[in-house]
Amino acid sequence: MKRKANARFSIKSWDEKPYSEGKDLPKMTRASVDKTFTGDIDGEGHVEYVMMYRGDGTAAFVGLERITGRIAGRNGSFVLQRTGAFEDGEARESYSVVTGSGTGELRSLRGEGTSSVGHAADYPFVLNYE
Repeated sequence: MKRKANARFSIKSWDEKPYSEGKDLPKMTRASVDKTFTGDIDGEGHVEYVMMYRGDGTAAFVGLERITGRIAGRNGSFVLQRTGAFEDGEARESYSVVTGSGTGELRSLRGEGTSSVGHAADYPFVLNYE
C-alpha cells in the first residue's frame, strides 16, 4: 500500500568546491550538504552532489543522500538517489530510495518523489513510499 510522507527540510550547511573548470569548459563541482527534516519524516540528511554548471548559470546535478531518522514512527535510515537541473531560479529533481539501502525498521522501504524549489529558509519534501 502506497503512503505519502509530507515533510520539510532546512539546509544546515552547504560546502561546494569546483573540481574541474577551464576556458570553454563547463564548471564541475562537488557539494556536501547537511539537512534537517521535520514532519512525517523527522531526522537528519547528508547528500553529496556532483554538479555541472553551464555558461548561462543553469546546472545539472546528481546526488546520493542518506536520511537517518523516523518515518511514521519507524526508525532507521535509507539512501535517496537524486537527479535534477537548476533553471530559472529553481532546482527541479526526482529522487528514489536506493533498493537495499534501508536499515532498522526502514529496511524494506521503497519510494520516490519529485520536487521543485527555489531559495527559501526551508523547503517542502514529499516521499511516496511503501
